[in-house]
Amino acid sequence: METRFVRLVYSREQGPFSFANMHSATHSFLLIILIFRGTNGDSVNQTEGPVPVSEGALMTLNCTYQTAGSAPYLFWYVQHLNKTQRLLKGSMTNQRPEHEGFQATLVKRDSSFHLQRRAVQASDWAVYSCAPSET
Repeated sequence: METRFVRLVYSREQGPFSFANMHSATHSFLLIILIFRGTNGDSVNQTEGPVPVSEGALMTLNCTYQTAGSAPYLFWYVQHLNKTQRLLKGSMTNQRPEHEGFQATLVKRDSSFHLQRRAVQASDWAVYSCAPSET
């Protein structure tokens, strides 16, 4: 499995972003960290780098895929500061209803599995990753 970490850069006059800053909800926007994964000939392309989002705004994280199989199984994971990574959404159930305020719909004709959150909150600061298999 290939994992590529994206360096998050945050210029709030103090310099680079650190996880310690994630506890502060005083910032006017959020930054999302992304991780890229690929396995067994399946691959995903995901929104790159930091994603600045205003609190209360819509957030969309793009994930497109290429798969060797006929049925893509894709997953969105989230990892909050000092927590273990956990499954947020999976394409096998492909539910339209929101889960924890997040929605992801597999669209085969576009080869996409984008993640959306209607009203981003400071508690959404985390590392998000789209993967073509369970990790």
